Formats: sequence, C-alpha cells, structure tokens
Amino acid sequence: MLKIRLQRIGRKNDPAFRVVLTDSKNSTKSGRFLELLGTYNPKVEDKTKRTNFVADRIKYWMSQGARCSDTMHNFLVHQKVIEGKKVNVLPKKKPTQKKKELKATK
Repeated sequence: MLKIRLQRIGRKNDPAFRVVLTDSKNSTKSGRFLELLGTYNPKVEDKTKRTNFVADRIKYWMSQGARCSDTMHNFLVHQKVIEGKKVNVLPKKKPTQKKKELKATK
C-alpha cells in the first residue's frame, strides 16, 4: 500500500522534513521513496513558508489509493488541501487508578 508521510532530513537538532510517497513496508529512515510531494521546515519563523506541498500531486495519489499518515492528514486538513476532521495523533492517556490500600495486619 502506498503512503504519504513525512521523512526527516537535516542535521541533529535542526529538523526538516520531506513529504514523500512511499511503499508502507519501507522504513521511514530507509531513504527510499517514489515521489517527493513537498517539504516542511518547523524552524522557519514565517508560518506561511513552513510548509510547501504539491497539492495537485497529493490529490492525484490519494485518488489512486494512497493513504496519509495521521500527522500528514492533519497538515493537509489545516492547509485545506483535503476536507475532514483532524485525527488525534497523541497517545491516549490511561485513566488514573487508585492505589489499593494495604491494611496493616498486626
């Protein structure tokens, strides 16, 4: 299955990301991808220049059956490339459990 996801590039402590189309079985760090679909640079101060997506190619590949990662889906909804609700990508918190009180048996 084809996936549209972020691939980290850049130096240590200086992240930058590519938006790539890849096979879902490829590792994100393998470097193998089929097509470069954009970039994302979180360190740029101008928010309008942080993301650079090729919207028509992303829509084309999604029409061909490619799936987006959850984070990439949220970026595309925010940029209004696709419509829909954002997906929660944070891990779900477990409810706090009360500690069982140990009874002193003396």
